[in-house]
Amino acid sequence: MARERIPITREGLEALRQEYEYLVKHRRPEIARVIQEAREHGDIRENAAYDAAKHDQAFIEGRIREIEELLKRVELIEQPTDGDRSVVRVGSTVTIEIDGEIETYTIVGAIEAKPSAGRISNESPVGRALLDHRAGEIVPIETPNGTLMARIIEVQ
Repeated sequence: MARERIPITREGLEALRQEYEYLVKHRRPEIARVIQEAREHGDIRENAAYDAAKHDQAFIEGRIREIEELLKRVELIEQPTDGDRSVVRVGSTVTIEIDGEIETYTIVGAIEAKPSAGRISNESPVGRALLDHRAGEIVPIETPNGTLMARIIEVQ
């Protein structure tokens, strides 16, 4: 069974690679040093520093494995080379109007979504609804609280 590909922007891929490099080259050796120092203080059964370091190590190793798996499955989202950037795709920045409120979002893959920064997932109700539409279109967005009508003002 083939694993599902994970869409990611060039910026998202670079951030993921930087996090991986930081964890492997800096955090992993740092936590190994802390564990070794805690062992040198004697009985590790009641050593809070040792317990905390082992907890941190488990978290770091888990995140490293998670990133390794993600990197195997990512699919880099490139802007179209045919010059047609008028259609909303993953990687597009879209300005919409809903009930007189204007919002701008960048549609990204789920792993790099950060709604507070205006980066919404292509799997979210808003992101999913906007995909494949153009500026000027009115798009229904199904939410848990009902259907919203969004007018697409601009696609970049």
